[in-house]
Amino acid sequence: MSEARPTNPSDRQNLLIAVVQSQDAEIAREALGKLGITVERLPSVGGFLGRRNATLLIGLPPEKIEQAQEVLHENCRQRVEFIAVPLESAPLPLPTPTPITVGGATIFALDVEHYEEL
Repeated sequence: MSEARPTNPSDRQNLLIAVVQSQDAEIAREALGKLGITVERLPSVGGFLGRRNATLLIGLPPEKIEQAQEVLHENCRQRVEFIAVPLESAPLPLPTPTPITVGGATIFALDVEHYEEL
């Protein structure tokens, strides 16, 4: 039997979807867990560099959104990595290391009007 929630507006829930680097995912998950926030982790792959990421699904009440975002900010850091970009003006296509910033957390916040536990 399924249970539909929430039943009244004061029971509103939110869903944060955070895309983080895989090396930061477990640290962020543990930090959120210490606050009593439930987190589900899904593996994902970044489009630009094809790097491994994790997508964290975070269900929480509205009053904990700011706290969760702060935890993600503290535990998901940005890094500078280098990619090889070929020089167009060179007689031979020699790759030149180019610095790019990766990491951090990309966070989407959604209001959840209805969900069911089966």
